[in-house]
Amino acid sequence: MNQAVVDAISQIIREKNIDRDTFQEIIESVFLKAIEKRYGESDNFTVIFNVEKGDIEIYAEKEVVEDGEMEDEATEIELSRALATDPDIEVGDDFVEVIDFHSFGRRLVLSAKQNLIQKIKEIEKQNLYDEFSKRIGEIVIGDVHQSNKYELRINVDKTEVVMPQNEQIYNERYRRGQSIKAIITEVRETNRDPEIIVSRRSEMFVRRLFELEVPEIYDGIVEVKAIAREAGDRTKIAVTSNDKRVDPVGACVGMKGVRIQAIVRELNNEKIDIIHFTSDRELMVRRSLAPVIPIEILFQDADKQVVVVIPDDQMSMAIGRRGQNIRLACEITGYQIQPVKESEYYIEELPLAEVEELTPTMLEKLTAAGLTNADDVMDAGLERLKEIPGIGEATAQKILDILGNYFE
Repeated sequence: MNQAVVDAISQIIREKNIDRDTFQEIIESVFLKAIEKRYGESDNFTVIFNVEKGDIEIYAEKEVVEDGEMEDEATEIELSRALATDPDIEVGDDFVEVIDFHSFGRRLVLSAKQNLIQKIKEIEKQNLYDEFSKRIGEIVIGDVHQSNKYELRINVDKTEVVMPQNEQIYNERYRRGQSIKAIITEVRETNRDPEIIVSRRSEMFVRRLFELEVPEIYDGIVEVKAIAREAGDRTKIAVTSNDKRVDPVGACVGMKGVRIQAIVRELNNEKIDIIHFTSDRELMVRRSLAPVIPIEILFQDADKQVVVVIPDDQMSMAIGRRGQNIRLACEITGYQIQPVKESEYYIEELPLAEVEELTPTMLEKLTAAGLTNADDVMDAGLERLKEIPGIGEATAQKILDILGNYFE
């Protein structure tokens, strides 16, 4: 094999991080296959790739036979040829012959080279898959080298990674040559090279950014309990401290906000709400809506719903732009939060005496039954009203219709 090919193989071993023992197995399998094509068998052949010497060495153990009596060139060698190397050799002795690979013919040499290249590519592909599979969840930095409406292709450590459109932040624009930071989320096996997927939209990307900027999180003193994100607009992150002396929110914000500002800059000015996590569900819901201050919080445990009564002038802030704030609050607390305006929730009770359409007789009978305001009567309903002495079905329905107009 010529020196250029050997040098190329040596370079591949270094650059592709291929284990030499593994590469030796590949060399052996490729060349033994060529030997089988040439001689019909390979059991008595040995193949060694000598990196230091820079060559492929092939040895064949053969039996020495008389000249003209050789029947199998794969396992036998004539005496005259053996004597040229070892003057003391005799018929019947074992002889190790060094085989010149080029004697196999141009076609076999070319086939062996192609098989070797294919084997190297397969190993390179597997090594790439194994390496990046171990790096899932790691933030990487690369340069954009190709951009279209479907994906970005980014060079990271001489390896191409892909950021699909659905893993990008919708309001960011990327230019060719731009340096970009993203998190590895998945490695997919394909018929060609592995496809390494990265993301800037993932909640895990925000988590890793906090780990990089906040040493207390990296060290486990501060713990991220939950993250809710609408990439490009707003993120809510709930944190707690495993050390009573450390304020988790203050640790994330940093001195004069330096830590949180670094994260916000990386996320292209995305708003970030840092919440002090608590197992107190009412307090957690209240904190998730900050800076809005709910007047009242009412839980409905059966279906994980909660009604929060909000001051009228804070309702738009509670809901947020396109409903983002309330959706993120729902996600980070695990409750379906239903905001209700204060003016709609607290409806002033209407005394029956102020309802002019009710006759004195109706008023007297309702009051005698303990129903003194419109809410009480509407809650009672038709069947209960019919049970009141002196009130039939027609009268009960009329009363409900009268009061119903007020509620409308």
